Amino acid sequence: MKAVRIAACIALLTTLVFSERHFNPPPAAHASTYALHETHKDEKVTIAVEPCDTPQTRSVFKENYQEHGLFPIRLLISNDGDQTLMLQDLKIEYITARREKLQPATDDDIYRMFVRPNRADKSHPGMHLPFPVGKKKLPISKDTREEYESAQFATVPVTPHSTHAGYLFFDMQGEAPEPGARLYISGIKAGTKELFYFEIPLDRPVTDIPVQK
Repeated sequence: MKAVRIAACIALLTTLVFSERHFNPPPAAHASTYALHETHKDEKVTIAVEPCDTPQTRSVFKENYQEHGLFPIRLLISNDGDQTLMLQDLKIEYITARREKLQPATDDDIYRMFVRPNRADKSHPGMHLPFPVGKKKLPISKDTREEYESAQFATVPVTPHSTHAGYLFFDMQGEAPEPGARLYISGIKAGTKELFYFEIPLDRPVTDIPVQK
C-alpha cells in the first residue's frame, strides 16, 4: 500500500511539472460562440477565428510573439455532423487588406523569427569585435519552443460532435489585422467529399454563410 501511495505521488508531481512546462490554452467553446465565425449549415461545420489582439487573448502565452513580428490567431473547427472531418489536405491563407497571401508559420519559421538579428544588431553592420566576448546566451529557451510547438494548430481528424482548436502564427511584423483582411480555409473533407471553402473577415463579425451548390 505504501509503494502504491508513493507511486501515485510521483505521478501527480510529474503531471504538475508537465502542465507547468507546456502550453495550457483556455478551453475551446463551440465555434459558433465566437464573434468571427462562419457556419455551413448543410455541412454541419462551423469555423471560428480569434485574433490575439487584446490583453486577454495575448495573456494565454508566456512569450510576446508580437515583439518578434508574429501575430497569433486561434482557429476553432466545430463538427456537428456524424462524419469525421479530415484535415490532412487543409489549406489556410491569411489574405491581407492589400490582397497579399500569407501562409501560417511553421515551427522552423517561428524559430527563425526568434533568432534573427534584431534592429539594434543591424544598426552597426560594420562593427565586429576581433576577440571573443564570452559564451553567447541561447537564442531561444526550451520553454518558449515547447510553448509554440504545443500551441500550433494540429491537422488531426475532428471527430463527430466535437471542437478542435489551435493557434496559427503569421509573419505580420506583429501588427493586428487591418480592415479588409480575412482568413481563407479550404481542403477539409468529410469522408471523400471536400467541404466548401470558408472565408472569414477578421475585422468584423460575420453572419452564417450558406453553402453554395
